[in-house]
Amino acid sequence: MRTKLTLVSLLLAAALPVLAHHSLAAEYDVKKPLTLTGTVDKVEFFNPHIWIFLDVKDAGGQTARWQCEGAPPNNLIRQGWTKNSLKQGDAITIVGFQGKDGGSTCAARTVTLPDGKKVFTGTAGDGGPQQ
Repeated sequence: MRTKLTLVSLLLAAALPVLAHHSLAAEYDVKKPLTLTGTVDKVEFFNPHIWIFLDVKDAGGQTARWQCEGAPPNNLIRQGWTKNSLKQGDAITIVGFQGKDGGSTCAARTVTLPDGKKVFTGTAGDGGPQQ
């Protein structure tokens, strides 16, 4: 009995990471691509995914706050990012997909940094189209 309980516990523990991760299509609408250009308000460079908070002006001059989810920090670090790659006030462009709720949340796929460099910020194999 103890062996069965240990085996079941190991199987459940192994499955937890799979259950915890989500595909892009679970929360974002891949049929609603968008491009946002604005200034960085803040960046949360933490697991499981980074978040970039961006102030974007619309055609009427009103500022809207967008929150854009990116890849895990480790993926970005391998591309040369650090937690200081984006700073408050930096002008950037994010290409991504709008949240299914239609609000101001997006999945960032690429970010054009202040120096003009484009960085892939999605997660390979997340179910979204590669850009």
